[in-house]
Amino acid sequence: MQGSFLKFYTAENRRHRRKLVHEWLLEEARSFGLHGGSAFRAMAGFGRHGRLHEDRFFELAGELPVEVGFVVTDDEADRFLAHIEAQGLSLFYLRVPVTFGFTGAPAAESVGHKKSQ
Repeated sequence: MQGSFLKFYTAENRRHRRKLVHEWLLEEARSFGLHGGSAFRAMAGFGRHGRLHEDRFFELAGELPVEVGFVVTDDEADRFLAHIEAQGLSLFYLRVPVTFGFTGAPAAESVGHKKSQ
């Protein structure tokens, strides 16, 4: 299947509507009907302001980058990006074309659909 790898970047302590942004994104994606997503906390990083954040600096606790990623169809990517924008959240993201699928069982079985007989 063809689609997009959609990845968002945020600070681990950033909030939207009283929730951590990475948690909000995962919850929104699930309620939106996306089939999966993951959040990863970085060991170190810097953003557009150029300030380096590292795990070892106590005074920067909570400011490490978090990546939240989803592999989705192009239509799901378009709709989810529009949904996030409509919610008033401004995030840096990247969108990369991907080919994805499942090993072993046919894709329809792997996502909980029964094969037609």
